[in-house]
Order: sequence, then C-alpha cells, then structure tokens
Amino acid sequence: MTTMHYLDHNATSPLKASARAAMLTALEAGGNASSVHKPGRGARASIDDARERVARLAGCGASSVIFTSGGSEANCLALKGAIAGALAAKDRIVTRLFISAIEHESVRAAAAALAETVPGLKLSTIPATSDGLLDLGAFRLQLMQGKGRALVSVMAANNETGVIQDLAGISRVLETEGGDDVLLHVDAVQAAGRIPMSFTADYVTLSAHKIGGPQGAGALIVKDEAPLAPLIHGGGQESGRRAGTENVAAIAGFGAAAEDAADLTDVTRWMALRDRFETELLRAAPDAVIFGQRASRLPNTSNFAVPGLSAETALIALDLDGVAISSGSACSSGKVKPSHVLAAMGVDDALARCGLRVSFGWSSREEDVDALIAGLRRLMARRAALAA
Repeated sequence: MTTMHYLDHNATSPLKASARAAMLTALEAGGNASSVHKPGRGARASIDDARERVARLAGCGASSVIFTSGGSEANCLALKGAIAGALAAKDRIVTRLFISAIEHESVRAAAAALAETVPGLKLSTIPATSDGLLDLGAFRLQLMQGKGRALVSVMAANNETGVIQDLAGISRVLETEGGDDVLLHVDAVQAAGRIPMSFTADYVTLSAHKIGGPQGAGALIVKDEAPLAPLIHGGGQESGRRAGTENVAAIAGFGAAAEDAADLTDVTRWMALRDRFETELLRAAPDAVIFGQRASRLPNTSNFAVPGLSAETALIALDLDGVAISSGSACSSGKVKPSHVLAAMGVDDALARCGLRVSFGWSSREEDVDALIAGLRRLMARRAALAA
C-alpha cells in the first residue's frame, strides 16, 4: 500500500491527537449545553473551556468569541451581520463595502450578494500588486473618493500564496482616511497558529480544521462595540448571536487545537521544510515560478508553477505517487480554472493554469519533501522526453 505524503494543510490539517481526545470525551459525556441538568452543565463547561482557549489564540476576551460551523460561515456572519446590525441599530449604517481582489470565495460571494440586495451599498474591490499584497495606494484613493461608513474585509494571509498582508499599513490608511467611520474584518483562517495574531480588528475569522482541529467548527471574534445581527435565528445560543444547538464535540476539539496552535513552536520547522522544497524545486525545474516569493509569506506555504505543466496533470500524477498537494483554494476544488488570486496578481492565464500549492503542517516530515521532489522530477523527465 502506497504511503500518503500529505502536504495540503491549508485545505485541512489532519486531526491532532489532543483534539481527537477532547472530542471523544465530549461525545462520551453527551448533554445539551442549554440544559440545566448535570450532563447539560458538563456540555456547557466544555464549550466555556474551549472558548477560553480560542480567545487566548486570538488574543481577545472569551466573550468576544462566537462559535460557528467554520470559516465560511464566520466570514458571512461578519459581513452580513455587520451591515444588518448597523442598519438595525439605526446608527451610522454601512454604505460602502471594500474587499480585496484576493479574498476567499466566501467573502467574495457574500459581498456580491450584499451589493445586490442592500439598497445604497457600494461594493469596491481593492486591487493587488504582482507580489500578492493589497495595493495600499489604490485603496487610499478608493477610500478618499467616497463618503459614508465603510466595512473593509481583508485577509491576514492568503490561502493560496501564503502572502502576509500589511495589516499595519492597512490600519494606517483606515485611520488617516476613514476616521471613526470604518469597520475592519480580518479573515485570519490561514494566519492563526502560523504567525502571531498581532493585529486589531472589529471582526476576526478563525477555523478549527486549519490548525489540527475538526472540520465543522469555526469562530468569529467580535469587538464589544461592533454592530452585529445574527444570520441564524431561533435560540439564545452564543449570547443570542448565533442560534442552534452547539456542536459540543467539535468545539471541544477546536479548543484543544487552539491551545496547541497558540505557542507557534512548529513555525521554524515548517519554514525549513518549505525553503528546502523551493530550493530543490528550482534545481529540478529552473524555469519554475514561485508566486509571492518577494513578499513576507506564511512559513508553511509555497505556491508555484512549472510553465507547460498543467496543475491538473501534476495533481493526478502526484496523487498516484502518494503525494497530496492542491491547486488553489480547497473550496474551489474540482473546478479546473485559473486562480482568481493569481489573476489579481497579473499572472497570465497559461501560467496560472499551472499553479500548485504545497502547504506544510504539524504532521509534515522531511520524507514528505523527498517524495514530492521525486514525483516532480519524474514529471519533469516525462515532459522532457515528450519534448525531445
């Protein structure tokens, strides 16, 4: 049986033992966290403990944490909830929405839906540079040209390229051009557990399964004064901000993974694996392009292309070799089309169709890099033979 070398942690990081143990404990205990009897109180205690752990990862108070079904729901809650909450409060309603050209599909889709359904709301897209960074000069002009309260949604780090955004620079633009009339949402799904959470925002998105927790759990961090209306109605869960019986086991697993992720102990090892891979890649394929290489990137992520080697061909061949990587966002898997992130960076269509992503995580080892490089060398050899 072929050993699988898993290098797709930005899509899903395998479940860590600590998260599995926490989930099993919660499953065995049972109980509805809204019940007042002993099993219910036990379930509530599990959620409260996880909330404290996630809050420590995010650097916020526990009361700011709203558990969701994942990062996509949290992103939608941030955008739709902020705009609806401000409207319901009749206090400085949001009339302008800014997202970057490289945002996750959940942000792009939610923003498009809001632009179509909210009267008077103007949607603007912030362009990106060739390095995968937001164009702060263009953003400053966009912000200056309009009036009214704005909601800005940007990533802390891109899920495809790993490029870390200049959140300090973005905040300075907001302070000088937006004043008190700007709300900031940061999608920190890929950043959490990989770089320090050293930024402030009105809304921050997290996801459990990117850090070794279970799929189906996420969180939105909300400042006390930030407007928010729930997307799901019907109960008083999450302090009335997200109705529905809590997924106690998944939340418990999220809490355990968040505690492990908060210390950033694996960062140096991931960076060494990534740097070694990129060095070996360029030896095997000198014409390879590494996207965002000149910018600060997540220590675990490499997004690259070998001209003439389609992503579809490479993914199938590597999978047969027992190596799992991806092409772009996992939420867009199965759709053979160029990445909107690479397109926003000005990458031509032919090269973008060759884009591949390698992402390391807690289970990654040197032998995974060996297997990936060996697989790519075989592909290079076959490509050379066909060209001869």
